[in-house]
Amino acid sequence: MKPFPRAEISRCALQSNLAQLRLIAPKSKIMAVVKANGYGHGLLNVAESVGVLNVAESVGKYHGGADGFGLARLEEALQLRAGGVEGKLLLLEGFFRQSDLPTLVTHNIDTVVHHESQLQMLETIKLDKPVTVWIKIDTGMHRIGFSLAQFPGVYERLLHCPQVAKPIHLMTHFACADEPDNKMTQSQMDAFERVISGLDGDRTLANSAGTLFWPSSQSDWIRPGIALYGVSPVVGDRGVNHRLIPAMELVSNLIAVREHKAGDSVGYGAFWTAKKDTRLGVVAIGYGDGYPRNAPEGTPVWINGRRVPIVGRVSMDMLTVDLGADAQDKVGDSVQLWGKALAVEEVAEHIGTIAYELVTKLTPRVLVELLD
Repeated sequence: MKPFPRAEISRCALQSNLAQLRLIAPKSKIMAVVKANGYGHGLLNVAESVGVLNVAESVGKYHGGADGFGLARLEEALQLRAGGVEGKLLLLEGFFRQSDLPTLVTHNIDTVVHHESQLQMLETIKLDKPVTVWIKIDTGMHRIGFSLAQFPGVYERLLHCPQVAKPIHLMTHFACADEPDNKMTQSQMDAFERVISGLDGDRTLANSAGTLFWPSSQSDWIRPGIALYGVSPVVGDRGVNHRLIPAMELVSNLIAVREHKAGDSVGYGAFWTAKKDTRLGVVAIGYGDGYPRNAPEGTPVWINGRRVPIVGRVSMDMLTVDLGADAQDKVGDSVQLWGKALAVEEVAEHIGTIAYELVTKLTPRVLVELLD
């Protein structure tokens, strides 16, 4: 029996999703977003599956790769370079310290510039060669980025900065693209086009939601994150509706099956009491593994071809499910917490969160295994 709990990652699903995203945005290059440990799928697992490794490492590997990778932190980018990943890497939050800049140059890593402090660091350092920069324009997200009014001045400063490679690239980020009826996304696209009209450099606007629901946002590059992993960014939607395949199956096993009498409770706080005689199963997974403690009664798991509900509180190492009075399940049987049989989007809706949080919050106790 394999160790449990474990997250089984499908290389084939990742490759299929990348191919489907190319069909959806045929004129765009793909910046696969692999921050947060590849959305919990394993940074190098994803890179090996959808990236292009160096010649020594890529023998027998997949070669229909992404055109680049988007990351949150420099440390993530360096892990990819150390793992043999070539091609474009982009730090989506940019650099945090002036001392990071020589490292970007050495390892050929692009950076977003979104704040005056980064401008000053670029203007007061001497580098062996220029660094490639993407200006983040705040068109409505109001989180990071230069305002529409600031942008022309920022662009001119970077244009005249010898430490910055030319052309300068241009980007923005959507606030409400996961709400297909929200007009704010179109307003952001219009604002972006107004301020960058006539300028050189690549453009990127579309995240996963933009790629799937706003085709006109598919510019030179798209930046799919959650969609690459087979998950829809829109509440109530499913990745399969876009011919995407879940790349992660979170599985564990039953470690106990026990008779349970009507009127008896289970778990901490006697949170749930059986209304009739039944059989309970105990699953080896809990909040210590990243499965949410606040998963309510009725949240489904998949056992032996059927859904069964969680009952009682999720504890650190275990959760309990109501198997039913006539259940034939036994110790050792496999349990799927989410995956192809049970969409992570549905589990997230039961818990009152988003699929992004579920897949990214798995702890190191969960074995992450790349499978074909």
